[in-house]
Amino acid sequence: MNWTEIEDDLRRVLSPKRFRHTQNVVEVAHQLADRFGCDHEQARLAALLHDCAKHLSGQQQLDYAKKHHINIDSVCQNDPQLLHGPVAAVLASQRYGIKDPAILKAIDCHTTGSKNMTTLDKIIYLADYIEKDRCFPGVDAIRQMAESDLDRATIMALTNCICHVAETEALLHQNTIEARNDLIIKQKNLLQKT
Repeated sequence: MNWTEIEDDLRRVLSPKRFRHTQNVVEVAHQLADRFGCDHEQARLAALLHDCAKHLSGQQQLDYAKKHHINIDSVCQNDPQLLHGPVAAVLASQRYGIKDPAILKAIDCHTTGSKNMTTLDKIIYLADYIEKDRCFPGVDAIRQMAESDLDRATIMALTNCICHVAETEALLHQNTIEARNDLIIKQKNLLQKT
């Protein structure tokens, strides 16, 4: 499918609010790709498809994950919407014909983050977090940091997410903790070398 066909299909399956969010994420991803030297088309396509499974119910997410051999840990079993990233990556490949592994990985980890995030992964995670309709404590500081430091902004977003999830007593995925720790360790190691 080409861009227009994918966009038309997403407009049909997603709610108007979710589709507007998707458009906002595409816009931010394009800006971040420009700012941090990432391929624009990869960033825009990953952003366009990052929530392509969001219209599925929790049970549909679980069923789809089982059918396509996606790992379902106890956290995802109890909060199936955490699977919408990995499920979206499979949908992007099978329904929309995306074969670029970098795009699929960015879609896969955009919800929880992951260890060893690439620049594209961080851009999609962050674009989803700071798009213009997002309004929560700390978002403006993260947006400001995203003007100059992708890693630091991603750490801030992960930290904010962890705090929010803990405060609401929701389930926190291990990938989010690993993503944050990995980025902090890499930053510390980088500082020690200079």
